[in-house]
Amino acid sequence: MNKILVTPRSITAAGWHPALERLKASGYDVVLSQAGVLPSEAELCRLLPGCIGYLAGVEKISSAVLQSARDLRVISRNGVGTDGIDLDAARQLAIKVLNAPGSNARGVAELAMAFIFSAARSISFSDSAIKDERWTRRMGAELKGKTLGIVGCGRIGKELALMALAIGMNVVAFEPVAPGFFTYDDRFSYAPLDAVVSGSDFISLHCPPAADGRPMVDRRFLSRMKPGATLINTARGELVGEGDVLAALAVGTLGAYATDVFVEEPPFSSPLFRHEQVICTAHIGGYTAESVDRAMEDAVNNILQNL
Repeated sequence: MNKILVTPRSITAAGWHPALERLKASGYDVVLSQAGVLPSEAELCRLLPGCIGYLAGVEKISSAVLQSARDLRVISRNGVGTDGIDLDAARQLAIKVLNAPGSNARGVAELAMAFIFSAARSISFSDSAIKDERWTRRMGAELKGKTLGIVGCGRIGKELALMALAIGMNVVAFEPVAPGFFTYDDRFSYAPLDAVVSGSDFISLHCPPAADGRPMVDRRFLSRMKPGATLINTARGELVGEGDVLAALAVGTLGAYATDVFVEEPPFSSPLFRHEQVICTAHIGGYTAESVDRAMEDAVNNILQNL
């Protein structure tokens, strides 16, 4: 009874991570799931029996999975979100659920900032056009003086706010949990969600999805945005009603949608990723060498401290 399952794709694809050596040195048998693949419910039910620890990625961890893992004592996410885990079932089974807050904040914030630049200067569009042997261009916009709205100003939101302020943007943030966590100068302020949505040229989402599963970004949300504004999502696909975003792009009320996350990943059954005003990446926000190292160190610490 000394097995620990490790499933994050960044680790299984590489085959190992130095932080796992500390688990081995402490006498644990480290088991990796299939290389580079998000494990299914059936795969987790096969791998978890006999494991006392679970270093988890972004896969869904259902009640059925937890019921199959009778020896499991701790789940340690190598990231922030725990919304994919059935926390009620974990609580009933006395399985501790831990995460690594702040470990990927810089990586996610830098990707959100890259999306802002890409949308402002149509970088993705120009790249695709030239590769298709089309010499065409779109008028861009400078970011100085523009307003960035941040929905959820925790660790990631703070990092993004500092970057935006440094290049001359104004930042307005909606933070329901701990407003006042971060302050800067008169170019940064907190505001109610409606004011953030209606007053921003760019809106970046950094919050968990609603418990009831309903998307935050729906037709009403999109109708309140500035015409031609850009929406950025590096948080969760479930935050956004993808059909409503497509409809807003079709009529031009939404200028661009930049996303690192989708309701279904990969999103190849959805028309969203094909739209020329949608900028897509493959859930790479925390997929930097630095973020992975920090997250793994934190996740391993959590396991060692709780077994």
